[in-house]
Formats: sequence, C-alpha cells, structure tokens
Amino acid sequence: MTAVTAAAPRTFETPAFAADFTGTWKLLRLYLRRDRIVLPLWILVLSLPLGSVYVKSIQKLYHQPSDYHDFAAGVLSNPAELAMYGPVYNDNSLGAAGIWKAGMFYTLIAMATILTVVRHTRADEETGRTELLASTRVGRFAGLTAALIVAYGGALLTGLIGYADIASTSVPKAGSLAFGLALAGSGIVFASVAAVAAQLSANARTARVIAFAVLGVTYTLRAVGDVRSGAGPTSPLTWMAPQGWSLQVRPFAGDRFAVLGLHVLTATVLTVVAYYLLAHRDTGAGLIAERPGALVAGRTLGGPLGLAWRLQRGTLLTWTVGLGLYGLMIGSITHGVGDQLGSSQTIRDLITRMGGSASLEKSLISYAFTMVAVGAAAYAVSAALRLHTEESTAHAEAVLTGKVSRIRWAASHLTFALLGPVLALAVSGLLAGLIYGRAAGDVGGKVGWTMGAALVQVPAVWTFVGLTVVLFGLLPRFTNVAWGLLSAAVAVFLLGSLAGSPQWFRDLNPFEHAPKVPGAAFTATPLIILLVVDVALLTVGLIAFRRRDLHSA
Repeated sequence: MTAVTAAAPRTFETPAFAADFTGTWKLLRLYLRRDRIVLPLWILVLSLPLGSVYVKSIQKLYHQPSDYHDFAAGVLSNPAELAMYGPVYNDNSLGAAGIWKAGMFYTLIAMATILTVVRHTRADEETGRTELLASTRVGRFAGLTAALIVAYGGALLTGLIGYADIASTSVPKAGSLAFGLALAGSGIVFASVAAVAAQLSANARTARVIAFAVLGVTYTLRAVGDVRSGAGPTSPLTWMAPQGWSLQVRPFAGDRFAVLGLHVLTATVLTVVAYYLLAHRDTGAGLIAERPGALVAGRTLGGPLGLAWRLQRGTLLTWTVGLGLYGLMIGSITHGVGDQLGSSQTIRDLITRMGGSASLEKSLISYAFTMVAVGAAAYAVSAALRLHTEESTAHAEAVLTGKVSRIRWAASHLTFALLGPVLALAVSGLLAGLIYGRAAGDVGGKVGWTMGAALVQVPAVWTFVGLTVVLFGLLPRFTNVAWGLLSAAVAVFLLGSLAGSPQWFRDLNPFEHAPKVPGAAFTATPLIILLVVDVALLTVGLIAFRRRDLHSA
C-alpha cells in the first residue's frame, strides 16, 4: 500500500533585503501625520514668495535693461551682498534680478530637511520609538527610508511650487524650472547629510550639530568663494558647497541643468553611506562612541544647573564660535563699503531700509547683526528645546523624583537659552569691532558700534525662547513647532527687505522692533515692550508646565 502525503503548502518568504524595507509606507503615513503642520509650513514659506513677491517687487522697480545692469553691478561690487545671497549672473534679466535675494533659500531649505530627517530617525531612536516599532513587522531600513521620502518629497514639492510661482510672472519658464530644481537639489543633498549624521551620533542633538556644522562650513565656503570671484571666474571654493552648485545652475543666465548632476550624485553617495552605516550598527548606538562617564559624579553635577551645563556646553561652544567667525567676516567687509558700492543706489537703499538711515557703514552693521541675531535665536530655540528632549526621554522624570522642583529644573536649562545668546552675540560683536576698528584706525569707537548692534538684538532673541516655552508648557506635543516660528520670522525678514513691503508685515518679525543702532538713534521703548512680552511668555509657559502631567515617549 502506497502512502500518499499531502503536499506542503507553498509559502512565499520575503527576501532578506526587501524585508529590511517592510513597513515603509505605514511609517511614511505616520511621519506625514506627525508633520502635518510643520511640513506644509516650510514648503509654502520657501516657495510661494518666489514669484509673487520677489520677482514682482523687482518688476515694479525696474523697467529698462540698464536698470538691471546697474542692479547687477551694484551686487557684484558689494562683498556683504555677495556673501549673503551670491552674484547676479545676468545683468539684463528680470528673472535673474528677481530671484537673486532668494539665494538664501538654498540654505533655508537645507535647514528644513536636516531637521525633518533627524526628527524621524535619530530623535525617534533616542526616545525609544524606533525600538518599539522594531518589535513589530517593520524592517531595519523602513524608518530611514520613510524619513528620506518625506524630506526629498518636501524639497521637490517646494521646488515645483516655486517653479510654478516664478513662471506665473513674465519670465522664461526654463529659468523658473532651473531655480526650482536647484532649490530642491540643495534640500535633497542636506537631507542626505542629515541621514549620515543620524548614524554617526547616539543622540539627536549631536546629529543636528554635525549636520548644521556641515551646512555652516559649506555656506562659508560658498560665501568666501563668491566674494573672491566677484565678476570673475567662479572660485573653486564655490564648487565645494552644494549651495554653490545651486547658484551655478544659473537660472535665467544659461540654465545649466547639467550642474544638477552634482546634487544627484552627492545625495546618492551619501544615502548609500547612510544605509551602510545603519546596517552595521546596533539600534540606539552611533558610530561615534560616547565617552564613558566617571565612576563618581563631580560636585557640579550635584544640582540641575550643573547637569544642564554638562548637556548644553557643547552646543553653546559651537554656536559661539560660529557666530564669532561670522562677526569676523562682518568686520572685514564693513570698512570702505561706500567706496565698494560706487553708484549703486539700489543696494544703498536696501541697506539703509533694513539697517537705518545713518552712514552706509553704520547701516550695514545694523543689517548684518540682524542676521547674526537669527543665528543666536536658532541656538536659543535649540537650548530651550532641551526641556522637551529631557522630558520625552524620561530623563526629566528621574531628576524630578528628587528634591528638584519643576521650575528649578526648567530654569537650569533656560539659563543657557537666555544667557547663551548674549554670550554669542557679544563675542560676534567684539570680534567684528576689533577687525573693523583696526581697518578704520578707531578700535574703541567701532567696537562700541558693533557691540551695540549685537546686544540690542537680545530681547528679540529671547522672544523665541518665550514662544518655545509656551509651546512646551501648553502644547508639549507641538514643541518643535518653535523651529517653524523661527523659520517664518526669517522669511518675513527676507521678504521685508524688498522695497514696497508693508510695515505691518515687517512688524510680524520680532527682529524688526530692535533699534537699528548704530544706523539709527537708540530708543528704549521697543526693547522694554519686547522684554515685557518675553517675561509674559516665559511666565505662561512655566506655569502651564508646572500644572500639567509629564509626557514621555
């Protein structure tokens, strides 16, 4: 008798490589839901103003080809403008003149994609969300893939909306598309930089520092390269920066789409590196090994302030050095700026509109230190967000189980969020004054100018600390929206620099209310009002935090 055995049911096993991506689309939906406010905000802020505001504002001011020629000549003769926005490569084009000031957007979109990628990769790993998801049917690469899709998609959507907005004006569509793709390319490259940084560090804060350090170095290389080259051949330094590649696409000045290949190649290489590093490390670990702590804590760690110092000192040092270097650049280009500008009334009007109506050098100092204040505000928000990080990782709960009150614990971190920007601004102002004063032969007088221009920005910087604390106290799940508020303020500042911008629109930016010293007379009233607002915001946020429950990941 022959025994008949039933055939084993056919099973389909997912290949090992494909299994690493299991759950990507589910995580993508989750990330889009988490970013349902911040993602549309930065996409629209970085795209909608390009044609409807930037190009049209230039269109209203200039009508003859000679006007565009004078405009481009003025930019090329001004080191400060070259460093901040880059050159104008076509002196006979409305499109080239219109999108010139949007050169800063290549850096702003990089900031947005860096924050997006780190938020959904290393930050989730640090809080334990990634490990929790890994216990389900989610592949090892799913989180990174979903995060990159969000960042890449956001950058591409920003570029396409920007293209449509610019093309809606009377400029060539090819140039509009070139700018949109160059904008998207910058965001995509730095999203890939953030993906690598997230594998290197064991915590989100260090990952952001690494990515922003790369952004700062490349921005500096691009700025120095453009200042050196001026109207001449492109400097090799410019070609070392992704922001420089975006400028070298040259929208409305040849539309060199081939340069976008550098963005694609670099992003591809960095993404492959990120996946390789992720595959060769443990969950929660970083490639940069953390230094083991001492067996016995020192006296400084006996209280919340000492612990906050240990956690905050690295970021404070990094930002202080960075803003100090920016101050050196300001000091080196200020002396004799009037001679450098020549007869460019357009650039003169821009500087005096944003920096005050005194001498051109004084106005430039005021204008430049508003940009320094933006950097100081970014540090302040980062330092204040440490409260949210410590709470979400349950570290705060461990501290608060002792004799430390909530207000005392929060105050320990807010000490650095409030005083750290003062230090960074002071260092930047001092270094700028020393360099400027040495060139002008009046160190004492020039240091006074630059220190004043730096320190009057402090109340405006503190406003963003207050807003962050309010979000932390009242809406802890949305604390990271503080970055969106700062980005919106930067966008208002950039748009407000255009001629014809209504005053009510410019007043939405806290930095607009700081006295424009030394470019204008000092008035204490706006500073007092800002300080009152700051105190009110901090008070509301701290009271709300004291009364609510603690939240952890």
